[in-house]
Amino acid sequence: MTQTLDREKAVPASVGLLWRVIPPGLYGGKASMLVERAAVVNRRAWFVLVGGAFEPVLFLWSLGLGFGQMVSAVAGPDGRPISYAAFVAPALLAASAMNGAVYDATFNVFFKFKYVKLYDAMLTTPMGPMDIAIGEIAWALLRGGLYSAGFLAVMLGMGLIFSPWALLALPAALLVAFAFAAVGMAATTFMRSWQDFDLVQLAVLPLFLFSTTFYPLSVYPGWLQTVVTWTPLYHAIELMRGLTLGVVGWGMLGHVAYFAVLAAVGTVVAARRLGKLLLD
Repeated sequence: MTQTLDREKAVPASVGLLWRVIPPGLYGGKASMLVERAAVVNRRAWFVLVGGAFEPVLFLWSLGLGFGQMVSAVAGPDGRPISYAAFVAPALLAASAMNGAVYDATFNVFFKFKYVKLYDAMLTTPMGPMDIAIGEIAWALLRGGLYSAGFLAVMLGMGLIFSPWALLALPAALLVAFAFAAVGMAATTFMRSWQDFDLVQLAVLPLFLFSTTFYPLSVYPGWLQTVVTWTPLYHAIELMRGLTLGVVGWGMLGHVAYFAVLAAVGTVVAARRLGKLLLD
């Protein structure tokens, strides 16, 4: 009880509205401290941090430039033909945002929670479970954003950006990374052992292969098209393709709303699950 009261006193006035929504004891307004800690810990492991950014670049070179030589053209978002490299590149941009966020918010969080007991120590400070959830998700978002920024630079260098709307691709990638990080962390709170992380691969790999990353939606059977259009990576790819190719319409707001809801739900579930596991 004393610990909860201390956290309530530590909450700054600037979070008054948020404090009315979140139950007392869950939020202390100190999430930035966890992001700062992650930056300090990873400053000497920078190669591991950025190494994952090379995977989508290799896919782009091997498929976009290699396999793409055998494909004359692919229908773009507006039906006009585009090169295969221009078709694949935005999809790999979305996948890089997903991968950077998911793996940081799952494996790393589980290790800190289950074995290092880092979060137990944090709860002896004014930080609450919501601070931990927001801090870890923010760090995973930064990693996903780093991957996306690097991949956008490669796309620019290869001449695969065709519209000024591509300036919004990085903010869109950050939103995608935020949503995947939040859902990934929420899922991690249900994991019991390392074997359970096979389920992460079971979810991520089909998303990567079947969310129109390499083929248009029209090549799939009707029932599978319906399934694909509900998946998060499909919405991310459609958002990235529209921005980088300059095919922008009001439908884009639907994709943005999809990820905003996903991010909000994932964050709340992750915080409440952490509160239950660490405080009970």
